[in-house]
Amino acid sequence: MWSIPGKASLAAGLVAAGLASPAMAACVGDNGGLSLPPGFCATIFADKIGHARHLVVAPNGVVYVNTWSGRYYGNDTPPRGGFLVALQDKTGVGKADVAHFGPTAAQGSKGGTGIALYKDWLYFEMNDRIERLPLPSSGGAPAPEGRSEVVVSGLPLTGDHPMHPFAIDAKGALYVDLGSATNSCQAENRMADQPGHDPCVELETRAGIWRYDANTLGQKFSPGERFATGLRNGEGFAFDRAGRLFATQHGRDQLAENWSKLYTHAQGAELPAEELVQLEPGADFGWPYCYFDGEQDKLVLAPEYGGDGGKKIGVCATKKPPVAAFPAHWAPNAMAFYDGGLFPESYRSGVFIAFHGSWNRAPSPQGGYNVVFQPLADGKAVGEFIVFADGFAGANKTPAGAAHRPSGVAVGPDGALYISDDKNGRIWRVTYSGDKTAALQAAPAASDAASSSSPVLPPEGIHPDAGAIAPPGVRPEAVALGGRIFRGEEDGGPCIGCHGADAKGSPLGGDLTSGKWLWAKGSLSSIRQIIENGVPHPKAHAGAMPPKGGAALSEADIDALAAYVWSISRKKAASE
Repeated sequence: MWSIPGKASLAAGLVAAGLASPAMAACVGDNGGLSLPPGFCATIFADKIGHARHLVVAPNGVVYVNTWSGRYYGNDTPPRGGFLVALQDKTGVGKADVAHFGPTAAQGSKGGTGIALYKDWLYFEMNDRIERLPLPSSGGAPAPEGRSEVVVSGLPLTGDHPMHPFAIDAKGALYVDLGSATNSCQAENRMADQPGHDPCVELETRAGIWRYDANTLGQKFSPGERFATGLRNGEGFAFDRAGRLFATQHGRDQLAENWSKLYTHAQGAELPAEELVQLEPGADFGWPYCYFDGEQDKLVLAPEYGGDGGKKIGVCATKKPPVAAFPAHWAPNAMAFYDGGLFPESYRSGVFIAFHGSWNRAPSPQGGYNVVFQPLADGKAVGEFIVFADGFAGANKTPAGAAHRPSGVAVGPDGALYISDDKNGRIWRVTYSGDKTAALQAAPAASDAASSSSPVLPPEGIHPDAGAIAPPGVRPEAVALGGRIFRGEEDGGPCIGCHGADAKGSPLGGDLTSGKWLWAKGSLSSIRQIIENGVPHPKAHAGAMPPKGGAALSEADIDALAAYVWSISRKKAASE
């Protein structure tokens, strides 16, 4: 279904209202670090506003952003003020004034992902609920004031996907995504050769879309409001001009790591596809029983439920396939249909999708960390997607090493496209000044694109492993082998996916350089035991670790990897 393609000033009134830059004939600067198609220009609208997730743009041009905190960001310090942000360019210079508002960390908020406008209200996700604030009156300060009202509460917070993105239609139907608590509904989450629960009772309260009424306060979560099911993690929502509701789906992980007899690591890097689906009442998109194989262009039976590596279809013949599919593990976090008048006509009615970026495509290059455009007509895909904006991550395309990770997209009333970043809190504003009849054209390949999942190594003498301390009785060559396994250069080692290329950790795995241990005291034998047995129930991170990380490691490989982890933990301690 999919393949990766090759890589005038607005009216003065809009400028005064902060809806446009004074001039768009030329793009000043470096496009905010992005690579875009010819004629497009990106500027940094705001920066370092917190972990910016989804965003919306009001008719007066004010951009509202929801930010998030907690374990996914290393429990770092939340921004001052509330987790909601109002951005307004009052002078037309292309830079926004920033105002934080809403519930604060001191009041128990951890922020959230979802945000939407409906009537005279700003709706936002916070913790286990969706609340709303009245929008300011015309001419007032952009940030809403007063106490928020609870629309829905009691939304599940446990497991792999605790966020609650949502959308509201013109009549006030409130659609909420409740992502799955597990990867594939296994008896032991993310563990090797573990069958799936059958039936998967998790579907009663997770992995689907729930519908509520945006006009009614005090609603409580229950299984009864489920609208659609079988959607593992549908973070992106958008309505097209006909009122049809679409969502994205994050495909499941770890086919190769959990089912090594059925899939190679190369196959696991490319399966399953990420999806764009059309939501309808009662629709079932197949999770956890099925996954979408983009190469075969069909849903196939998952190994947890009798699948044989991609041949059997079984119950998947009755499930709803996607409208479009995208490369595996790119992580589609948000989407926005384009009906503005600023971009070329070729963008009308298609959809922009922000891909947060992968962590588990080894031994292939990590991917995503971009914004793509998928052309659509009458709700159906017409042609392949293009990479519209690239270069967000920089040279290190890993969750821990990326400079920026796209998380939200929204279209302003003047047709400009806004993109949010939840790594370092940047907001870009994308405009266009070229030929309005231009055909779709992909962005030039970012010059810093990685060629493999392993980071580019620094020159000899400043290699990160230089000066590594070998455990007593272990040869330095074994430590070096362990480093190559850790980085995925040998034997399919997937370690950097969770622990980062620098081993300093991510939301999915701990910092291995800190010298602090949750499961052991850091002895060589205890590290080896952890690698051998895995970590099915992490104490402080979201990513369960299967035995041997899910790789086919030999006893010598495990010895070498344990020696490497022991070494990097001692190296930092010795330097302090």
